[in-house]
Amino acid sequence: MIAILVILGILLAVVIFGIAIYNKLVRLRNTVKSSWSDIDVQLKKRYDLVPNLVETVKGYAAHEKSTFENVTKARSMAMHATTPADKAKAENMFMETLKSLFAIAEAYPELKANANFTQLQTQLKELEDSIEYARRYYNAVVRDFNIVIESFPSNIVASSFGFKQEEFFELEAPEVEKKPPKVSFS
Repeated sequence: MIAILVILGILLAVVIFGIAIYNKLVRLRNTVKSSWSDIDVQLKKRYDLVPNLVETVKGYAAHEKSTFENVTKARSMAMHATTPADKAKAENMFMETLKSLFAIAEAYPELKANANFTQLQTQLKELEDSIEYARRYYNAVVRDFNIVIESFPSNIVASSFGFKQEEFFELEAPEVEKKPPKVSFS
């Protein structure tokens, strides 16, 4: 009788431990999804800001049509990317086209002095800072989630219930991340 109670006690402890691991995995997975949503919100704000920026620059440099088309195309590609890897690739291309837009603005001192352009620059810089923060948080949450999935004994529960590792949101060129885009014309 004591042996049966001990075995039942061990089985109950294993089940409770398995439930605790499962709940931790669910919590972490939902945190990953939530933090990805935070990145998406910040990126959408930036995507909404860019057409205003393009229109402002267009008023001063209408002959730079190909640059404006490239910015619009890159913005569209970035908006439609879904996975972190696709989004990172599209974001790299989008940031490059934004740099070309700001390079055009460098040639027009009256544009740099325009209050609307200055306000848009400030908003873009604030959004870039928010995106960087959201990306760092997301990557930290993904790291924690992936560690739990790979660690014993939670890897047994994770594989049993189909939990898969999440992708980091990494820029293709690490040097791009180390050097934030310059949006100030001083």
